[in-house]
Amino acid sequence: QVQLVESGGGLVQPGGSLRLSCAASGFTISRYFMFWYRQAPGKERDMVAGISSTGSPEYYLDSVKGRFTISRDNAKNTVYLQMDKLKPEDTAVYYCKSAVTTWGQGTQVTVSS
Repeated sequence: QVQLVESGGGLVQPGGSLRLSCAASGFTISRYFMFWYRQAPGKERDMVAGISSTGSPEYYLDSVKGRFTISRDNAKNTVYLQMDKLKPEDTAVYYCKSAVTTWGQGTQVTVSS
């Protein structure tokens, strides 16, 4: 089945870092743009970052520019989101997305002291 599984979330203090992983199965990500979205309670689901099939260009939500980095390893069929200098407002469920997948379970990121 075509599937994306997110992992790497957790509880981190403000200013800390996390690296999220998105493992794909059932299809090859090398042909697709890949995206990270997030949704906080009571808020809309927003695109956080996007990356082309070759790794460039990259797109970022304004509020995460300079702090988050999206990358991909097509050989491993995996997409990553490196999150640095995390803020409480980054708290959300983070989802990986492609044009050929539906929403999965996501991974919870909580930034709190």
